[in-house]
Amino acid sequence: MPLLNGKIIAEQILSSLKNQISHLNKVPGLAVILVGNDPASHLYVSLKEKACKKVGIYFEKNLFPETASSDEIIKKIIELNERHDIDGILVQLPLPNQDTDKIIAVMEPNKDVDGFHPENLRRLETGEPCLISPVVLGVMKLLAETQELLAGKTAILVMSQIFAQPFKNALNKKEIKVEIVSAENLNLSEKIKNGDVIITAVGQPGLITGELIKSGAIVIDVGTTKVNGKVLGDVETASVEKKAAWLTPVPGGVGPMTVAMLVQNVIQAASLHEPPQSKL
Repeated sequence: MPLLNGKIIAEQILSSLKNQISHLNKVPGLAVILVGNDPASHLYVSLKEKACKKVGIYFEKNLFPETASSDEIIKKIIELNERHDIDGILVQLPLPNQDTDKIIAVMEPNKDVDGFHPENLRRLETGEPCLISPVVLGVMKLLAETQELLAGKTAILVMSQIFAQPFKNALNKKEIKVEIVSAENLNLSEKIKNGDVIITAVGQPGLITGELIKSGAIVIDVGTTKVNGKVLGDVETASVEKKAAWLTPVPGGVGPMTVAMLVQNVIQAASLHEPPQSKL
């Protein structure tokens, strides 16, 4: 069973994006807001910083203590909205205790490189051009890598309704039928068996086992949980890889793809803010 190696694909994407940046009239800029001391959040931000620097994106990290008020963070976002050297703004989630929705809503939609702003979600729903969540773009890219014909097939999304909506829209555009199921659903095993594609993102190691999936399914594991210093996904690899046609590893699957697609979003945002070329 082939593994969908996100690390290798992401490297190829970053190499191509570096070339794209060389043709822009400006250096794209990303500002990240990082609140508190969560080790996972700090690790994710450092991976994003590394990828940005690799391709030539200006990266700025704005650190706030865990006790920072929502209004303090909002003040910084308003300032970043006005800056011409910053094309993308990212608030590293989850926040310790601040009002996430209120903070995201203040962001200029064309700078929202995580694709969470209500206006970007609305545009996605209506099919208008917008910045789409990098994790969704990463998963769609991985599905494309399988070269399987997925139109008319069924995808089971094991995740929260809110997290699932951008996935649902992206999959529907590819004519893939979608059913969203919570990890607590009493009929979870029955539902999963119907899936040609399983995308899981709940942070419960070993939730998806081989006996739950149909033979030949594509299994995309977005879940990550640290257990005794080891990063585990939602999928029990040993049993699932015997039945799945494709499987993403954890780590090294969706994670690197998400970072690569974030970089792509920053470049897309920069092209929206790019000054017009001189007609001389």
